Amino acid sequence: MAAKNAGWGKARRNFLQGDASHRRYERIDDNGRHGILMDMAPVSDGPVIRDGKSYSTLAHLAEGVGPFITMTAALHSVDLSAPQIFFSQAEGGFLLLEDLGAQVYFDMAVRGDDMTIPMQAAVDVLVRLSVSSLDDHMLPAYDNAALQIEIELLPDWYWPRVKDKIIAPDQRLEFLNLWQPLWQHLEECPRIWTLRDYHSPNLIWLPERDGIARVGLLDYQDAVLGAPAYDLMSLLQDARRDISADEEAQLYAYYWQQLERAGVDYDRDDFDIAYAILGAQRATKILGIFARLADRDDKPGYLAHIPRVRAYLERNLKHAHLKHLKRWFDSHLPIEA
Repeated sequence: MAAKNAGWGKARRNFLQGDASHRRYERIDDNGRHGILMDMAPVSDGPVIRDGKSYSTLAHLAEGVGPFITMTAALHSVDLSAPQIFFSQAEGGFLLLEDLGAQVYFDMAVRGDDMTIPMQAAVDVLVRLSVSSLDDHMLPAYDNAALQIEIELLPDWYWPRVKDKIIAPDQRLEFLNLWQPLWQHLEECPRIWTLRDYHSPNLIWLPERDGIARVGLLDYQDAVLGAPAYDLMSLLQDARRDISADEEAQLYAYYWQQLERAGVDYDRDDFDIAYAILGAQRATKILGIFARLADRDDKPGYLAHIPRVRAYLERNLKHAHLKHLKRWFDSHLPIEA
């Protein structure tokens, strides 16, 4: 119906593989015109779990296409390649989007393509976000409540899967308490627009464009105001593909070179600590999400990524600032778990 209302009623429609959310996508072909139909039907807020709020509210997750529409316009304003929106039917959750093509970073990496230039361009996008003047009032802060509710996915979903039992209350409390001083460190970090799922499945290579416009962006409706380290970490510790410690270090160094050229003056030591904290937080969250997808949503395919995510977690836990958290994992959930 959305394609028909947009004047594409006779177009051929081909289902595209979705993601871990409830969104669905179709590629539309109408006599040479190409587009992507995104079906993101509004979802109910879910049950109240804390402070009168649902999980999605606490974690600042979009529940309709409105945030996607708003973010698309904002990204265009700083010359980034978010897809054009040809047609919107917001009340039904339908958008007809520009088709940015099939050169998805993840697929390119799996094929064995040389990812040096595409990955550097993806880092350049993050530098642009660091220097752009954007309306910070548009986005919620990636606050302690959001970070906290996400890491609780590990004791609530991952622990039962690997231990075959519910976590004991004292072990759960110890785990949660270990994160509190880490959140305090993040409160001191600068805040910038953070796309939040900035990794290979959501990036499309557009070599015919120039500069940062060569990086096509998808899946940014959950954007928040977060520490600058978050999206860089998400890119360099990609949950869907292996990125070696050497490649991560090279691109990390490249990021700092580009920041210096752009005149951005982040505190390097604080940034390094935030990167490790957020890397551990994201890996912890993803382990819980993948376990939940398997056990609640009957999507066991995501379990194949768990060894990679565990390896990233261990990489982050080596930072001295996370030594107490590392001790908890070594004691309760060693790498073999």
